[in-house]
Amino acid sequence: QVQLVETGGGLVQAGGSLRLSCAASTLTFSSYSMGWFRQAPGKEREFVAAISWSGGRIYYPDSVKGRFTISRDNAKNTVYLQMDSLKPEDTAVYYCAASYSRMNLVERKQYTAWGQGTQVTVSS
Repeated sequence: QVQLVETGGGLVQAGGSLRLSCAASTLTFSSYSMGWFRQAPGKEREFVAAISWSGGRIYYPDSVKGRFTISRDNAKNTVYLQMDSLKPEDTAVYYCAASYSRMNLVERKQYTAWGQGTQVTVSS
């Protein structure tokens, strides 16, 4: 089972940027599609971004499109989430997740491994 560790969360003012990293402890990282989800207090965990095993397919919801960028470095077993133009409504715990699926990467149920989460707080 792949282990995932997120880093890079913190407190930032609205309009600022943060870069999250997720390191995977597996020899087969390049076989996994990777995703980022977030969960705000009292809300469901929601999809933020996903990237296919090769990086050739990337998905975002409209709420973050144009502001967030997902990328991966298979040589470093790491996936990143660059977050720009942050808004207070982006405040949440952000989770990294791994999936063997090649389809429906916006769905939580496709992911079999999750990190512990990292807090992102955007002040107004």
